[in-house]
Amino acid sequence: MKKYKFTIQNVDYSVEINSVEERTIEMDVNGTHFTVLMDKEVKHSKTPTLIRSVAIPSTDQGAHVKVAAKTGTIKSPLPGTIVEIFVKPGDKVTIGQRMALLEAMKMENNIESDKAGTVTEVKVSKGDPVMEGDVLLVVGE
Repeated sequence: MKKYKFTIQNVDYSVEINSVEERTIEMDVNGTHFTVLMDKEVKHSKTPTLIRSVAIPSTDQGAHVKVAAKTGTIKSPLPGTIVEIFVKPGDKVTIGQRMALLEAMKMENNIESDKAGTVTEVKVSKGDPVMEGDVLLVVGE
């Protein structure tokens, strides 16, 4: 269920919580199984923990690239509808320049360039529906 690592008085402990029911906790500590009875009932959080999945990078270079790429594609970060396109083929763009406006879940999202270069291709038009990861624009050197 959950794993924890503790150091108590310079001794390392690996604790794995297997189950929690009312006041009883089943756990393994450094591979040894224990049943622990708490003095009070363990209250579970009513608020769920949200964990975001790995975001799709806006370039075809991948998320591991730390320096902006010179060429590549600009992809849709989420599903929506193209509201406006601010560039056309042949336009020079800089890093951070607004290239398109995407409406998703009744919110407008700026699509900005993460590379400097020349727009070589615009693959969408105003009003087009797009899905997450769809290629919107291509930027070359």
